[in-house]
Amino acid sequence: MEKAEKNMEKQEAAEGKESKQPDLKKPKYYVNRELSWLKFNLRILEEARDRSLPLFERLKFLSITASNLDEFFMVRVASLIDQAHDHPEKREIAGMTAEQQLEALDSEIHTFVQTQYSTLNRSLVPGLIQNGLRVVKHHEDLGRADADFVDRYFMNTVYPVLTPMAVDSSRPFPLIRNKSLNLGALVHKKKGKNMEEREFVTVQVPGLLPRVVELPADENGVKGIILLEEIIERNMEKLFLNYDIECVHPFRITRDAEFDIDEDDSEDLLKEIEHQIKKRQRGEAIRLEVEDSVDKNLLKILKKELSIKENSIYYIDGPLDLTYLMKVYSLKGFDHLKMENFTPQMHPDFVGCEDIFALIRRKDVLLHHPYESFDPVVQFVKQASQDPDVLAIKQTLYRVSGNSPIIAALAQAAENGKQVTVLVELKARFDEENNIGWAKMLEKAGCHVIYGLVGLKTHSKITLVVRGEEDGIRRYVHLGTGNYNDSTARLYTDVGMFTCANAIGEDATAVFNMLSGYSEPLHWNKLSLAPLWLKDRFIYLIDREADYARAGRSARIIAKMNSLCDPDVIEALYRASGAGVQIDLIVRGICCLKVGIPGVSEHISVRSIVGYFLEHSRIFYFENGGKEEIYASSADWMPRNLERRVEILFPIEDPALKEKAYGILDTQLKDTLKARILQPDGNYERVDLRGKEKFGSQAFFCAQAMKNAKQNSETKEMSRVFVPRMAAEDV
Repeated sequence: MEKAEKNMEKQEAAEGKESKQPDLKKPKYYVNRELSWLKFNLRILEEARDRSLPLFERLKFLSITASNLDEFFMVRVASLIDQAHDHPEKREIAGMTAEQQLEALDSEIHTFVQTQYSTLNRSLVPGLIQNGLRVVKHHEDLGRADADFVDRYFMNTVYPVLTPMAVDSSRPFPLIRNKSLNLGALVHKKKGKNMEEREFVTVQVPGLLPRVVELPADENGVKGIILLEEIIERNMEKLFLNYDIECVHPFRITRDAEFDIDEDDSEDLLKEIEHQIKKRQRGEAIRLEVEDSVDKNLLKILKKELSIKENSIYYIDGPLDLTYLMKVYSLKGFDHLKMENFTPQMHPDFVGCEDIFALIRRKDVLLHHPYESFDPVVQFVKQASQDPDVLAIKQTLYRVSGNSPIIAALAQAAENGKQVTVLVELKARFDEENNIGWAKMLEKAGCHVIYGLVGLKTHSKITLVVRGEEDGIRRYVHLGTGNYNDSTARLYTDVGMFTCANAIGEDATAVFNMLSGYSEPLHWNKLSLAPLWLKDRFIYLIDREADYARAGRSARIIAKMNSLCDPDVIEALYRASGAGVQIDLIVRGICCLKVGIPGVSEHISVRSIVGYFLEHSRIFYFENGGKEEIYASSADWMPRNLERRVEILFPIEDPALKEKAYGILDTQLKDTLKARILQPDGNYERVDLRGKEKFGSQAFFCAQAMKNAKQNSETKEMSRVFVPRMAAEDV
């Protein structure tokens, strides 16, 4: 990394002095996307290391870092390896080739993994033991009672499921599935005192059995746990009866999970994706995890058979695959070591609401999830499926829950004779198989199902209900920043808006006409769509603030999103900052923009909020010379969102809703507990609390939602008592 920066500095010096107007395209003004992502995962790891949090919440955060890292390898590292082979000279916005990125990541990730396991071994496991949970690290540590239990569990539950695999001239090295946990062993045949040449054997730890096995409580009532691989390792000789076991070690590989589909040549996209999903298990091995005490001869075999280089091997001081900690988090009896579960509150307008359409006719409604319940969105589709006046329902689906009530309502609507059109995005990464199943089910129910668009992912969140009413056709629309997923809506922060405004209804119809056919509208009323119009719209809005600033008028931008790495948008932000626009960015994850560069980004601040809920909403505020505009969108400021996906930006225009949306942004800018502030050196630091009040935005939103629900309940209770009494007096 340092070598690359020095080379760029020499190149700039050779080019001569910079002009007064800096060249905003220069790599020195940008941060590498992959290294920025690692800093984001490090912020999550900091939550696991935060001793002020309940112990089990820290386990959850550590598990999330491991899950994130798995996907990072399968997608981002795999893509860099391919790029290093196919386009070795290509450079990203920070000026690094794929090989330079891989080199920088190698050092950073190894350090990150060491910190993960230091956190586990030095803090979390001792904390579990102190709080009454026995953690058996190695099967050799089992007492007699636990050993007897483990051996019975192995014979009754585990042994029938296992498939031991030997490797010799007639049995080739088996397929090691992506992310599967395996035990490798070196064995030799029992033949008196003469030992023949050792052989390699392996067995996969079955993923369908619980990896965290609870042990019976001891005489003091203390619970215990042991991992499934330790139980199998203890009983390895029962799998290879004619062999002596020399050594046993767990190992795990991560494979390239990206796949390229030539959609133009694919006759059936659904079948092609099904085929590609199966190929994922055979992708190139790009990471090997082994325990740090692994036998050198066993490792040599793994390296050869998996074609793994030394720098792709991670020597682990503890159990492989820390995602098992989420299972520990789910253990019963430890609620006192967790955060109190927050129950999403019903938005006051929907309490006791029997006719959602009548409500939306009266006013637009903005929901803030998960603080306000996602249930009205589900009820919107359910009511539409049963309403005899509803003629058609159209919806885009990117990721949905495993037992989705929305899917069930759409199927019911089709069976009730309504015209139902659903775009199910089959290319939603790692949800392809799930979405294929839903697409088939919806088709069977009689829905018109679209499998996305050729060359694009449809990431927009929009539902259109067409209803026949006394005064003609009326269109009801829901637009959101998050998926139509009732499960993640309890964990992700998002906003969604209901409206029946004619202008948005017309635009919504045009959106679905584009998705189902090839029709483009002559103009858009309110919505802006990627990949054709949205990027230009964002840059126009940013440049407009710059124009106001140059004219001596107040100008401000507040933008909240998941990631910021589009170079054209960053360049526009730099121009605006140079013109004097105050820009406050709330970016949860990747941020390729640098702050504090004189004349370039000195008016830009960036903060990342990592807390109990995953920050997922995209909200954008532009001061616009005093005529404030606020938008929400399904899109981040990333090339993939703005250039390769179907995304929607929608305005929030009702004054009360604008105030609510601005309040979300303003509240997060006040966060002093969960916010980390980007520094000019590229690091993120917690807010300095000296002289400041401790304030957590997520805790505030929870309290606010509960307060609003309580006030609404009390108001309704008073009205139930008050109204009948007045009626009696009138009589």
